[in-house]
Amino acid sequence: MSTSTSAHGGPQPAGTHSDSGFFGQPRALSTLFFTEMWERFSYYGMRAVLALYLYTAIDKGGLGWDKPLALMFVGIYGSAIYMSGVLGGWLADRVTGPQKTTQYGALLIMFGHIALATPFADVSLYIGIFFLVIGTGLLKPTINSLVGSLYSPEDTRRDAGFTIFYMSVNIGAFVGQILTAWLAASPSYGYHWAFGAAAIGMALGLAQYMLGRNRIGVHTAVAPNPLSPEERSKVGGRLGIIAFIAVLVLGAMYAAGVLDAAGVGWLITIMSVILPTLYFVTMLRSPQVTAVERSRLFAYMPLFVAIALFFMLFEQQSTVLVAFADTKLDRLIGGWEMPPALFQALNPLYIVIMAPILAILWTRLGTRQPTTPIKFSLALWLIGLAYVITSVGVLLSGDKVNVLWLAAMLLVMTAGELLLSPVGLSVTTKLAPEAFKAQTVALFFLAIALGQGVGAQLTVFYTEGNEANYFFGLAAAALVLGVIVYSIKGRVSEAMRGVH
Repeated sequence: MSTSTSAHGGPQPAGTHSDSGFFGQPRALSTLFFTEMWERFSYYGMRAVLALYLYTAIDKGGLGWDKPLALMFVGIYGSAIYMSGVLGGWLADRVTGPQKTTQYGALLIMFGHIALATPFADVSLYIGIFFLVIGTGLLKPTINSLVGSLYSPEDTRRDAGFTIFYMSVNIGAFVGQILTAWLAASPSYGYHWAFGAAAIGMALGLAQYMLGRNRIGVHTAVAPNPLSPEERSKVGGRLGIIAFIAVLVLGAMYAAGVLDAAGVGWLITIMSVILPTLYFVTMLRSPQVTAVERSRLFAYMPLFVAIALFFMLFEQQSTVLVAFADTKLDRLIGGWEMPPALFQALNPLYIVIMAPILAILWTRLGTRQPTTPIKFSLALWLIGLAYVITSVGVLLSGDKVNVLWLAAMLLVMTAGELLLSPVGLSVTTKLAPEAFKAQTVALFFLAIALGQGVGAQLTVFYTEGNEANYFFGLAAAALVLGVIVYSIKGRVSEAMRGVH
């Protein structure tokens, strides 16, 4: 599809009101919808079984890692994914443009899953994870910007278009987790077949992206703010410094004997703390930030902490809760034994059911809906309650816990997610200083990276027989922070300077 041109000669968004071939939306949305669906199919499908693959015995198709190390590794993988998004957004804006960045990301993701599907144990794992971290970091932030590029600022279909696009995430996650959980648990197939299915899914997404890419429009085929020759030389120098520091750090870790999965895990956790700190300091000290914008940044800090803590608990689904489902959950339903990874498909299913209800509620409440700090407090209380539910289930059960306890936990947790995740991203964009729009949005994803980085280190405290205490500890942290955020809601709202 070609783009239209403004009176000033600049390119316009690919979609126009006359272009409504996909549920009343631009036809290019279908290309991005199915690309995202297959990418989320592959991401969530692989992640659902990764912990099980790592700690399952070698003679049963796994790698035979110690369980605490396996759970920590999966959490660190999630943290690295969200940190790498900073790189993807920068490349799309300054070097390759959104379209090519998305394409390169999809290719790397496919190669990553192919590597995981090969039978070379830890070698396949590390190569695959490296490609997946870089590939997802390239694709995830840029495909969202491509969706936005389909609409002019005056196009009233934008919100509906993003709602349709958001459904692709949950459809892909739901189907992917069901299929890979079944393949991994099947004695006829196994984990490598599950990873192979993820590779096929991404290959399908990449193929249809390449076929429909011409619909998106030429204005996203180039970097919107390309590097000047002077900037390229500066970037080259900075990259050299970063590479030198990386070599020094890794060399020191090697000399100290900690250049292993656990050591790299701690390194990524430390980076997940340092990166957002540097972002905040840089923006607060910048002369380009006004007094009002600086006030809003201070208001964002407690919200940032809330986002990080929420996702520290939420992302335990792919680590501790997988181990819990594997060893502590009564998975017999009738005469059928549910694969331990299958429970993760409940979250996207609940979202599909609950999101429209919540959207209708916010619409009807209008200006009477709760403020952002109150929504964050409610989200923290809900995820705290979710872990209380599971703790009570453990204490009231015998050797095995009924699967309904976990189903109820995920229902409450998903309600909290819908209060915090979309609201958090929205308020992040509203509070962003004008000179740091993209960097402030990156802070939202760095909050998730921080939560997963810290949460990865907490998994070592989860042991069989200590499940209730572990879950109660997580619940207490969320409930207490929820009270703190609620108690300062007035100050936060005032510091937001008119943003609700």
